Amino acid sequence: MPMFVVNLFLIILLIICLLFVVRLLLHRTALIYVLRMWVERIDDQIHVHQQFRVPELNENGQENQLYRKVQLYVNSLASVEDSDYTNLFSGEESNDIVLALGDDQIIRDTFLGARVMWVKIDRSFVLKIKKKDRRRILKPYLQHIHTISNDIEQRGKKLKLYINNKGKWRSVQFNHPSNFDTVVVHLDLKNKIKSDLENFVKSKQYYHKLGRVWRRSYLLYGPSGTGKSSFIAAIANFLSYDVYNFDFSQIEDGDNLNLLLLQTKGKSLIVVEDLDCYISEKSKTGISSSGLLNFMDGILCSSCCDEKIVIFTMNSKEGIDFDLLRPGRIDVHIYFPLCDFNSFKGLASNYLGVKEHKLFQQVEEIFQGGATMSPAEIGELMLVNRSSPTRALKSVITALQANGGGGKVAMRLRDSAESSPAPSSATEDGGGAPWKGTVPKEFRKLYGLLRLKSCNRPESLDHDSDMIER
Repeated sequence: MPMFVVNLFLIILLIICLLFVVRLLLHRTALIYVLRMWVERIDDQIHVHQQFRVPELNENGQENQLYRKVQLYVNSLASVEDSDYTNLFSGEESNDIVLALGDDQIIRDTFLGARVMWVKIDRSFVLKIKKKDRRRILKPYLQHIHTISNDIEQRGKKLKLYINNKGKWRSVQFNHPSNFDTVVVHLDLKNKIKSDLENFVKSKQYYHKLGRVWRRSYLLYGPSGTGKSSFIAAIANFLSYDVYNFDFSQIEDGDNLNLLLLQTKGKSLIVVEDLDCYISEKSKTGISSSGLLNFMDGILCSSCCDEKIVIFTMNSKEGIDFDLLRPGRIDVHIYFPLCDFNSFKGLASNYLGVKEHKLFQQVEEIFQGGATMSPAEIGELMLVNRSSPTRALKSVITALQANGGGGKVAMRLRDSAESSPAPSSATEDGGGAPWKGTVPKEFRKLYGLLRLKSCNRPESLDHDSDMIER
């Protein structure tokens, strides 16, 4: 083999070894990082950039929604972790650590083959894009930021409950566990409401095409303890919407009400419970009837209620002015009745895990005889006796009998009472069949408390078979 070939081979081998050592040295030290920074800086110097500033606040002093989205997006970039320094904050959970961009810190991102830079300066984010790339990537890049930030929000969103106090909103985390699987509502009605909500969420363009505000309003009415508040919580959890609970007794006047409404955000429920109490002659609220009507569908409501669902509750629609409940102000009326046998079976399944039981036939007969109670009352009896489904069902039967069954069942109960001597009896205020001595003393105390809570329950309302009115 010629000598020059051997020398050439040794030189190539030496070069390979040298490159390997250099590569190893660069990766084991900061030299590779420094080299990359030099290359990027040189590239930045030889190109012309355009800058776009995203301030934290709009010109009117309100929060800039784009700033919040950019903040979420930039702080989620892997380059934040690889940067020279970054800020560490504790998250909402005790064990969470959040990385956040620091002032004057530069973060680079790549989109559609183009490199961009983000810099945080004085409560603003500044986006730098090469001028030659601006037309090609700016609009799709901003749409990309919207998509990613919305996904981050949805994954990590903690629902909030806002309560007005002294003219300002106070918020707490919304942890209500109610959902459409746990609320005791007829299945057909439940499916109709879920379908209506899903259609609303997807109908922004349709509403705007019609020239209408992207808003939906519901009235939930019926006796106390029938599940109206739990149904509101189920809607909030189903849509992942925050809840603004308006307490009119804490509102001084219409101006204060309008200011609170202006401060609400999209993707939220606007809730006014017990509306009938606020419009009665004895109400001490500072809101006039015209102020209430403007709150429901005035120009201000039309301007700031996009992507919101407004829910009112009341015990009865009797005596309420039709103008208050007309279409346009209230889109859907939903009646919540006292418990019937179908609702009772739903409660038994939820509270006791029982779908069939030998006592169900007796319960059904009592319901057919005219006896009824609110779902809250029956649910409480099941809750305290949940360790024994049979005992729980017997306690419900006894309470329904005491509440007055009527018809053949009531006659059978009276005959049974007359034929069996009882050492003592007691009668609850408000009427109903007497409790015989066979009822345990502890249960009489419990049921007495429940009756005290519901003694002012309004009379049952007439309603259609579907319990939903449009």
